[in-house]
Amino acid sequence: MNVVIVDTGVANISSVKFAFERLSITPLVSSNSEVIKQADRVVLPGVGSAPYAMKLLRQKKLVSVLKLLKQPVLGICLGMQLLYETLDEGGLHVEGLGLLKGKVTLLNTKKNPSPHMGWNKLSFNKSDDFLNGITEGSYVYFVHSYAAAITNYTLAKTSYGTDFSSIVKKNNIYGCQFHPERSSKVGATILENFMKIKE
Repeated sequence: MNVVIVDTGVANISSVKFAFERLSITPLVSSNSEVIKQADRVVLPGVGSAPYAMKLLRQKKLVSVLKLLKQPVLGICLGMQLLYETLDEGGLHVEGLGLLKGKVTLLNTKKNPSPHMGWNKLSFNKSDDFLNGITEGSYVYFVHSYAAAITNYTLAKTSYGTDFSSIVKKNNIYGCQFHPERSSKVGATILENFMKIKE
């Protein structure tokens, strides 16, 4: 099966690539639109700044390509946030890919330090094959300051001052606010489930 990791220019590609290689899958890293279109699975990773990430996607002419994909797509961390219509970051109102309705905003951590960094647990919002083999309350690894609210897309939520969406799904679009590639066995199971999705 052909897995393509989109070279967004704002991601630790090597760690995501290595996570798939540990599952005996050799992904291709590319920003070529034709390569991405022909993939069986597409992964959109990302860390850092949303405005810069969207700028790079536009420069690489990938926005329209990503919007039209019919195969399973997985957004990771910032990559998940980019799936939404808008992102409010640093006083800027950034237009995302619009694959998911809603917006990403600064996480209200209340008395907790920001950013939200470290291990935290998943609380299931609804059942789905994407969660197969994962136990309620499993811990995964987060590094983020912004988050999406709980909606009908939310498969799992996490609490850090405020509840937020940690796993989302809409049709062929999936997102993890945490880093599966840094989340040990649970993260590996998520990636395995992504590979098993029936189109």
